[in-house]
This record gives sequence, C-alpha cells and structure tokens, in this order.
Amino acid sequence: MKLLTIILAIVMDVVPGGDAVLQQLQKRDSILIADQLRYSVTLKDLDKDSGIALPDLSQVSNDTLTIIGGWQLDTLVRGRKVHSRNAKAAARILQKPFDLSAGIVLAPFEEGTYELPDIPVVRRSGDKIDTLIFKGLEMEVKTMPVDTATFEIHDIKGQIEYPVTFKEVLPWVGAGLLIIALIMLGVALIDRANKRKAEAGKPKDPAYIVALRELDKYRSDKYWAPEKQKAFYSGITDALKFYMDDRFGVDAPEMTTAELFNALKGDKDITPEMYNDLKELFERADFVKFAKHVASDEENAGALPLAVRFVTTTYQADIEKETGGQEAAED
Repeated sequence: MKLLTIILAIVMDVVPGGDAVLQQLQKRDSILIADQLRYSVTLKDLDKDSGIALPDLSQVSNDTLTIIGGWQLDTLVRGRKVHSRNAKAAARILQKPFDLSAGIVLAPFEEGTYELPDIPVVRRSGDKIDTLIFKGLEMEVKTMPVDTATFEIHDIKGQIEYPVTFKEVLPWVGAGLLIIALIMLGVALIDRANKRKAEAGKPKDPAYIVALRELDKYRSDKYWAPEKQKAFYSGITDALKFYMDDRFGVDAPEMTTAELFNALKGDKDITPEMYNDLKELFERADFVKFAKHVASDEENAGALPLAVRFVTTTYQADIEKETGGQEAAED
C-alpha cells in the first residue's frame, strides 16, 4: 500500500482527501470481535465526466482482520442515495455535481488495536488527474469482559415452551371433526349398500300376493264415505294395475282405462263376464276420481270382492297352465 502511494505521488499530484470513515453496521458504543464495520471515503463535487480508481486492499485481509466483499459505491445527491433501479431519475439528477461514497466491509476476529491503512483514490476530472489520500484510522476491538472471580457455568437451558392458544388448536379440531364426519359418511354408505344387497337377496313376493295384500287394506267400510271414496277406488285400481303389469305383460300403470281394456280384450284367461264387470269398476273409479261422482253403498260393497276374485281367478288359471305343462312333460 505504501509503495502504491509513493508511485502515485511521483507521477501525479497528491492532494489530502481528509480522513477515512469507519462506521459500525451493528449500532453499539464499542467494537466487539466479529462485528462488521464499513471503512469508507467520500469524494465530493464529482460530475458525470469524472472518473476514479480505487486501491486494492486485499493485502489488509488476514486471519485476524477479514475484508467481506469488494468496494461498494453509493452516489449521494443532497444527502440521499440514488438507486440504480431508478435509472432515469438518477441520470437526470447526475447532471449536477454529486458526492460518491466508496467503502469496504471489515470484520475483526481478534482483540486488539488495528492500524487501518490510508486509502489513496485516483480522481480524473477532465484532463486533470490527481490522487486523494484519505488518512487511515485506528480501530480498537474488545471482547466481552468476563469476571473470572464470580463466573459460574450453568446448564444449557431447554427450549422455552409457550402455552397453546385456541387459534393454534382450531385447525386441528376442524381437521378432526372433518375426519369423523367422513368416517360416519363412509359407515352410512356401507350400511346402506349392505341393506340394499340384503334386500336384493331376499325372495320377491309373487305379484298376486302383493296385490291381495294391498287390496286387504281397503276391507273396512269406512272408505265408503263420500270424502274417502277417491282413496278407496284409487287404491283398488292401482293394486290391480300393478298385478296386470306382471301377470299379463301390459304397461297398465301408464295406460288409460280405454287403452288398458283394449290390451286385455280377448285374453282367454279373462271371462267375458269378468272383463265387463272389471271394466265397469275402472270406469266408475274414473268418475269418482275425476268427476266427483259418489258411488252407492251397493257399488262400494261389490268393488273389493270383484278385484279379489279377478286376482285369484287369473292366478289359479296361471297355476293350472304350469301344472298342465309339467304333467305333459312327464308323460
């Protein structure tokens, strides 16, 4: 460093630049081991055509004093920095004279007094080149004082445990409730599927049994009252329609009375007398349901026996067919 200063002094003008600046990056009243400090100089009244050359201070770095990084430059205009990200504003401001701060970061790792070197800076302004010598500083580094007379070694303290708050527990409670709800939903779905499977495995009652069971619900004469006749005739005809659907293969629940009896006409298992009586029953039911007709007690008394006789007669005919077919096969 001294050799560089001598050479610069021979070839160009040497101008005192003032004192260098030592600034702690950790704000405290003394310098401790491993503290980081900015060792810098400030060049004043530069312009956009000015140029500078900074010295290489790497020889200062050793085991006890380390330089962290290279030179860092800050442009100062009226006491504030001009950042490079605001390039247009910086270019406009730098049309006027400005100051330049250049510094490096030092970190001492041993107690003692350090003599920091002078900082020579070559400055060019137009055709004029001169050297500014910034006087080095003395740096006093201390360690934390330890009273050996009263010093006592203690065990390492464990991690501080803070009380758990409701805000911290709430997400876990919510997650637990969600898991419980999903488990309950899964159990319900499995139970429902098992019930359906069990019902599917049960033998299905024959159509005539289902029809006779439904018809048996309307045996009481309480349904003969005018305000209950609609439910009476609807129940009887609906039970017969579902039976006809299974026994005769006609879509009885979706047919009108006329369409239904056109489909049943000519069936050999239905006698003409049964056909006419049954058709009359369905037509009377239509009048009761849609035309507010009130049937007589005599008509009401004959409705249910007719429906039961139709189911049992046609069912017996079906059994006789099956029995006759089996006997013919045995012969």
